[in-house]
Amino acid sequence: MAPEWPPAVFRPRRTIRPTREGWWCLAIAILLGLTSVNSGNNLLYLLESLLLALIIVSGVMSEQSLRGVRLRPLLPDAVFAGQSVMLGAVVRNAKRRLPARSIALETADGARVIAFPWLGPGVEQVAAWPHTFMRRGRQRLPGLRLTTRFPFGLFAKRGRVRFEQEVIVFPSPAVVSDGRLHDTQGGDGIAARRRGRGHTLRELREYRPGDDPRLIHWRVSARTGTTVVRELEAEATADVRIVLRGTGARDPRRLERGLSVAAGLALRAAAGGAAVSLAGAGVSVPAGRGREHAHRILTALALYAPAEAVRADAPAASAGREIVVDLD
Repeated sequence: MAPEWPPAVFRPRRTIRPTREGWWCLAIAILLGLTSVNSGNNLLYLLESLLLALIIVSGVMSEQSLRGVRLRPLLPDAVFAGQSVMLGAVVRNAKRRLPARSIALETADGARVIAFPWLGPGVEQVAAWPHTFMRRGRQRLPGLRLTTRFPFGLFAKRGRVRFEQEVIVFPSPAVVSDGRLHDTQGGDGIAARRRGRGHTLRELREYRPGDDPRLIHWRVSARTGTTVVRELEAEATADVRIVLRGTGARDPRRLERGLSVAAGLALRAAAGGAAVSLAGAGVSVPAGRGREHAHRILTALALYAPAEAVRADAPAASAGREIVVDLD
């Protein structure tokens, strides 16, 4: 990796740029200074000194306002490539006695996120802004710029804030149809029947404390003289094993499409309560259920690298239900 240039020691912590009013102030100061030298008038020297003092005071007070402001990033639960996501940060004034005035947050392209007219000592505020990560994988959070025009609006002083935290960007999940989800290889295709909140009637039984009163079957209860409830069957989905075929080293576009399809399959199957596993050259995630397990599969897909897959062995064949996703 090439070193950064210029080195950090030569890069200023703050940048300062005159506003439109600031340019007028500088122009007047230069003209007044030239007039003072040519005429030798003491009153003009006094006015020149006042203008220069105004510029110095502006720089000192703006630095005091920015100093001590700290940012702590807030990360969303899931980030998908190509989809806008809300990033956040906790803005804290770490100074003990002095407030931070007229503080604004800007993105790297200059778009203003939020402005804080007054941030008292030790006070925290939350800022949020939309951002889109265009590619999957491990990526560093985008930095921000702290800016202020305090106190006179003559100069805009900015300081860069770089976050060290990284975020795992999942592949953009493709829309998966029911036909593709059930188009599996291997297995008998029979899903396990279990109690749950589905729409299929499993059986009728006597009421138990804690049962949902909405499930009481009033007609049968009136005929038998016993409170009877309907026990429903969960919307069962057969367990799924997603198999990545190939390495994706030949065509990067097809690789990304395949990973998107695999991500869509994993999310759709996990949402239906299925146990999902992932297998492929260089990647293996055992079967599991739930949102956290789906995130483990998405993380494996986000960090998938063709170079590592080429050096790894292909997955062993399995007798379980499989959905094959081509990467080549």
